[in-house]
Amino acid sequence: MRKVHPDIWRIRVSVTLAAIEACEAAMAPFAEVSSWFLEDPEADETEENTRWLLEGFAREAPDRVALETALELATASLGMAAPRLEIEQIPDQDWVTANLRDFPPIDAGRFYVHGSHYDGALPAGKITLKIDAGAAFGSGEHATTRGCLLAIDGLLRRRRYRRALDLGCGSGILAMGLAKATRRLVLAADIDPVAVKVAKRNALQNGVRPYLRAVTSPGYRSRAIGRRRPFDLIIANILTRPLVAMAADLANHLAPGGQAVLSGLLVRQERQVLAAHKLQGLSLLARLRIQGWSTLVLSRAPANRALFRRGSQERHAESATATPSARPAAMAD
Repeated sequence: MRKVHPDIWRIRVSVTLAAIEACEAAMAPFAEVSSWFLEDPEADETEENTRWLLEGFAREAPDRVALETALELATASLGMAAPRLEIEQIPDQDWVTANLRDFPPIDAGRFYVHGSHYDGALPAGKITLKIDAGAAFGSGEHATTRGCLLAIDGLLRRRRYRRALDLGCGSGILAMGLAKATRRLVLAADIDPVAVKVAKRNALQNGVRPYLRAVTSPGYRSRAIGRRRPFDLIIANILTRPLVAMAADLANHLAPGGQAVLSGLLVRQERQVLAAHKLQGLSLLARLRIQGWSTLVLSRAPANRALFRRGSQERHAESATATPSARPAAMAD
C-alpha cells in the first residue's frame, strides 16, 4: 500500500531585506517553519532594494485574510506597502524527501555534506557527513551552517580544541563535523528534545557517537554544560535575539583564549550581536558573509596573533566574503 503523506501549504512573499524580520514575525502564527533566500542568487544581498523570498510551510490551510492583514500591519509600521501574498498547496507526497533531493552536496573547507539520497562520488581527503531527511534536518544547505563549517575549518588550521560546545545543535551537523575532525568529545545541546534525538541518530550513522554527547538544554542551563565548562570553543548557530540575550552566559562559559563561532544573523544584525559580546570582553577575529547571512568568529582574549590569514576564506566559497578583523585574537592552547 502506498504511504500517504499530508498535504503541505506553502506561503510565499517577496520582500526587501529591511522587511524580512517584520514579515516573518507576521507569518509566524500561520506557518510551522519559515526560511528566506535571495530571489536572484547573483544579486548583491546588501543592496537596499534587493528582493528576498520569504517562505513558510503549514499542515493546515492558512487564513488568507488574516495573514494579509498581519503582513499589511507589519509593513505599514516600516512605511512600506504590503507584499503580494502567494499561498500554494503542495500535492500529497513525501515532501521532506522531495525537498531534500533539490539540495546538492555542500563543499565547505575540509567538510563535505550530503543527504542520504546522494549516490555520487565522495571527494578524497574530505570529512564527509551524511544526513537523513527528517525532523530538525539541517543538511548544511543554509548559508549560516556553511559559514560555521568554514569558520571551524579555519580555526582548526591554527589550534586544537579540547572542550567544545555546539549550542542549538539541531541535527548535530556542526558538532559531528568537529568531532570527526578532532576525535575528541563534543557536547551538543538543543532546547528541542526531538533535535537531540536526531543529533544522536546522525552521530551514530556518521561513526562519531563515541565523540558526541547530545543533551536537552534551555540555553546554557543544563548540568552537562555546567560540569564541562569552561569551553575553549563554543558554536552557536541560532538567532540574533538569543545570541544577544545569552552573550553574558557565553562569556561565562568560554575559557580564557577560547573562541566562539556565532551565526543565524543577517549581515545588518552584526553590530547588535558584536556590541553585546564586546561588552562581555570578547573581540572579533573574523566574519564570513554568505548570501546575506553572517558568521562571526570571536575570542575572549585580547588580539595579538592571527588565527585567520587575510582572504583565506574566499578560497573556500565563491559566494562567501571573509573579512578578518583589524586585530585578530591570540592563539592559546
